[in-house]
Amino acid sequence: MESLIRTWLEQNLGPVERLERQARWRPVWFADVVRDGRTLELCVRGDRTDYPGVFPLEHEMLVQSLMHERGVPVAGVHGWIDEPRAFVIDRVPGQPDFAGCTEAQRDAVMDDYLRILAELHALDVAPFEAAGVRRGGVAAYERWYRASKKRPDPFMEFCLGWLRRHPLDARGRESVVVWDSGQFHHDGQRVTAVLDLELAHIGDPLMDLAAFRMRDTIIGYGDFRRMYAKYEELSGRPVDAEAVAHHHFAFTLTNQLAFHAALADPPPGSDYMTNLQWCNETNLFAVEALADFLGVPLEAPELPAAAEPSAAAVPTRHLVESLRSGDYELRRLFRLARHLQRFDEIGRACVEADLDDLAVLLGRRPRTWQEGDAALEEFVVADDGAHDKDLVPLFHRRLWRAHQLMGPAGSAMTTHHRLQDVG
Repeated sequence: MESLIRTWLEQNLGPVERLERQARWRPVWFADVVRDGRTLELCVRGDRTDYPGVFPLEHEMLVQSLMHERGVPVAGVHGWIDEPRAFVIDRVPGQPDFAGCTEAQRDAVMDDYLRILAELHALDVAPFEAAGVRRGGVAAYERWYRASKKRPDPFMEFCLGWLRRHPLDARGRESVVVWDSGQFHHDGQRVTAVLDLELAHIGDPLMDLAAFRMRDTIIGYGDFRRMYAKYEELSGRPVDAEAVAHHHFAFTLTNQLAFHAALADPPPGSDYMTNLQWCNETNLFAVEALADFLGVPLEAPELPAAAEPSAAAVPTRHLVESLRSGDYELRRLFRLARHLQRFDEIGRACVEADLDDLAVLLGRRPRTWQEGDAALEEFVVADDGAHDKDLVPLFHRRLWRAHQLMGPAGSAMTTHHRLQDVG
């Protein structure tokens, strides 16, 4: 792939001084290309390897080009590469988080970001629609999930059923949205560029105020109440808190809907533990949102004590230590090995606890986790909301155990972040 990218860059832009792949789950390369006596700093965004995305890569490039043409601060687009499927954009300066920033600097940057969102939401959608920009939302994710589903997924069926029973009336709101909001570079005062437009489409502008509540647990954007008031001031539109909460819940489902198949049957090159961590964390956000809607208290279950060391304990420990330091590829395997090590310690007891919970709900105890998942999915689909208040705590216990199996107790992988209370 690198050779093909280098050839395209040299044929279309100029001599390549540097080309290196970013160490991450998605194929991305950084390139320095000489053109007309100056160096272009570029980024080459490739296609996902673990699922095709709810919008094709061409759609991302299209939206980005249209935004750039209308003065939205996004990276300029230089062109499309057929093989490997990728597009070339400017590499933008700035930092993606607020490390080293004061609270005043952070708030100034966020005010600028909200200004950008308000201006984006004020654009006429007609030219975007005419150019081929799609409407989307969680329905696009559900279509992929249905087409690629490989095994029972009772929690997703429960959540999708809840959305069907509680549709949101957008009251005519429609604009171009980035959806996976909160991703940008800044210089400590202003946003230098909005990043990652993979999910941009035509939708409800309040989607952009909801989606980055989860990323806030990592980045720390400041007080959302203040930001929502600022958006109202900048846009002249009221922020419907109930709609924001609905969009937040819908967005929590997108990881599991996207990566259901990749977790059931990982393709080559898939970053299994990154996908698993994203899904387990956002599934907990989802069940917590449902608990808020229903007024159901949640309490994390006690985890079982580690079992007596199995025959695999020594070689597993050796594998973990052998992978502890290294490059990105070794780090992926290190986290996978620690997950397997933790499952060897308490995984079987967690499965038994899940089955015990199902015995109370179903009136019979499934023999295996596979039988249990199938029976629970069948139950929630037939139940159609009658036992929501019973199912939410049950799913919370199951999801909590799954989250805690990702690594050693107290590790970063097993840390669940709490969302801001936005009222």
